[in-house]
Amino acid sequence: MYKILRAGRLHVEMFETRQDMGVSAARDAALAIREVIREKGSCHIIFAAAPSQNEFLEALAGSDVEWERVYAYHMDEYIGLAPDAPQGFANFLRRNIFEKVPFAGVEYLNGGADDIDAEIRRYSQILRKHPADMVFMGIGENGHIAFNDPHVAHFDDCALVKKVELDERCRAQQVHDGCFDAIDQVPTHALTLTIPALVRAERIFCMVPAATKAEAVEHTVLGEIREMVPASILRMHKHATLYVDADSGSRLQNAAETITLRPLTTDDAPAVYAISSLQEVAEYMRFYRSQSVEDAKTIIEEYLKDGEAWAIMQGDTLRGVF
Repeated sequence: MYKILRAGRLHVEMFETRQDMGVSAARDAALAIREVIREKGSCHIIFAAAPSQNEFLEALAGSDVEWERVYAYHMDEYIGLAPDAPQGFANFLRRNIFEKVPFAGVEYLNGGADDIDAEIRRYSQILRKHPADMVFMGIGENGHIAFNDPHVAHFDDCALVKKVELDERCRAQQVHDGCFDAIDQVPTHALTLTIPALVRAERIFCMVPAATKAEAVEHTVLGEIREMVPASILRMHKHATLYVDADSGSRLQNAAETITLRPLTTDDAPAVYAISSLQEVAEYMRFYRSQSVEDAKTIIEEYLKDGEAWAIMQGDTLRGVF
């Protein structure tokens, strides 16, 4: 590691190589898994499937973890690929982690389901019944997390799983990554866990190597927190760490060690709401010492006048507190 930053709440660790990045992230993740198992008896994890995760997954598979107590979820999947297509995310995860260690259980998204709406309902119910404790993810060239591309990304999404149309840059990335030979081979639609489904997890580990991700990393860490940069929501999560290598972090070289956020406005309400309960909003405000809890409530109350994001919240909801 050669540099550590803090952008809002987001902890950023920069490494010389992607191998160092992956190994360090896996070490931290394995420790977190052991802590959750010790506290709860089991651990539920959402996994991303992408070449950016290769070094991390290889190191994680060799880690000292009671895998028999770990349940795995599948973050996103193409719609319409053949079940045995090597580009399928389920197949990627089977090769790289799911069949390497003895998980207690693995739940796959079925992009080939005859009834996609029914598949969405099925997977959403699983996530509601057994919420994820942590997420292992990357960031796309367009700033997406999972397949929440900018044009379909909603910090206050009322769904946990949805069908999306992939944007051109997202599809082009699949070619850049070597998964497909040409863009016309890349599916146009996919199933994805939504942003609220991801950020509700207690811990997020985000591994993002390679020069092709430098712009997305810069916007995530230094830009505005907006849905046009879906990954920017990570700066509001209370336990998220971004791991980058020298290439993906090249535009952060001159960044200050602590990057603070401006005071929130009503435009930020979806992002604030996505991080969960009023208590978390209060903690966020105290963390920055920039606004009172009452100011936070006013911001979110105004947003909720026409919103229904509260419908999927678990436990205490802002609407209930008000």
